[in-house]
Amino acid sequence: MYFDKFRLDGRVAFVTGGAQGIGLAAAEALAEAGATVVIGDCNEIALSEAASLLSDKAYEVDAEQLDVTDSAQVSEVAEAIVARHGHVDILVNNAGGSRPLPVDAPDSKWDEAIALNFTSYRRIAHALLPQMIERKWGRIVNITGKSEPEGLNAAFAAKAAVHAWAKGLSREIGEHGITINCIPPGRIMSEQIRRNYPPDYRERFAEEEIPVGYWGEPEDLAALAVFLASRAGAFVTGQTIVADGGVTITG
Repeated sequence: MYFDKFRLDGRVAFVTGGAQGIGLAAAEALAEAGATVVIGDCNEIALSEAASLLSDKAYEVDAEQLDVTDSAQVSEVAEAIVARHGHVDILVNNAGGSRPLPVDAPDSKWDEAIALNFTSYRRIAHALLPQMIERKWGRIVNITGKSEPEGLNAAFAAKAAVHAWAKGLSREIGEHGITINCIPPGRIMSEQIRRNYPPDYRERFAEEEIPVGYWGEPEDLAALAVFLASRAGAFVTGQTIVADGGVTITG
């Protein structure tokens, strides 16, 4: 009976950046746990392929093309999903991207990075919060990133802002049965990683830098997201839970 707490039957989950990588893994894991999943992504082709993949596995899935930096579109999509499904119980904020910048980068580059990696998270969450508050139940899971980078990267600064925002928001929404948490991923295998780093480098890095000895897979984060989204994770909120194979404990 205890493991029934991990089931998400009757719940509706919205996953941004859900067409590939960590987002797609989270969408599939939530669907496997019983949730109806809406995936949002700006890549129309990848979005269609992801929706077909999940549908072929007999999961209940819906798709919305979404540019998370477009405030008007965010509001429209949030309203459309609630109108179509009646409610959204779970939000997985995953859309984002690395933004390494030189010291003399113009403000426009910083503004774009903050809009993508912080403002979009806040905007989507606040668009869905009223109906979560009304229903007295909700889960917000933010896939973020390290906030102590080895170089200047605007995305990491934005993710640090997400951590602070989520911590503060958790104090306001807990009484309504809503939790919010952040998952900073470590070295997770992706097409970008496979393209940019040859196998010998990946193997050496895993041996020397990752205590568990291997690179993570998107499914490793997806499992944690399901826990945080479920009744089993109801007492966990305002937390930043690092999933990186132990890299942070080695500095």
